[in-house]
Amino acid sequence: MYLTNEKKQEIFAKHGKSAQDTGSAEGQIALFTFRINHLSQHLKANRHDFNTERSLVKLVGKRKSLLDYLKNKDIARYRAIIAELGLRK
Repeated sequence: MYLTNEKKQEIFAKHGKSAQDTGSAEGQIALFTFRINHLSQHLKANRHDFNTERSLVKLVGKRKSLLDYLKNKDIARYRAIIAELGLRK
């Protein structure tokens, strides 16, 4: 599996408050970004995998909702996570 528990803890430790802090918006956005990148690579190789395409669209929507929430809640945290992950070119 591409996303092990160790990898999740590493993502949450880097972008959240701690490795156990799985509920922070920054940690979840980072996790969604990792999954989106993985699914994008998969779809480049498997163009006709429509189930994966649907899950990719749903993940992008969830990430956008979290980013909108974070932008309205705390603009500094929003700008920090955007810069860290390289979103919004």
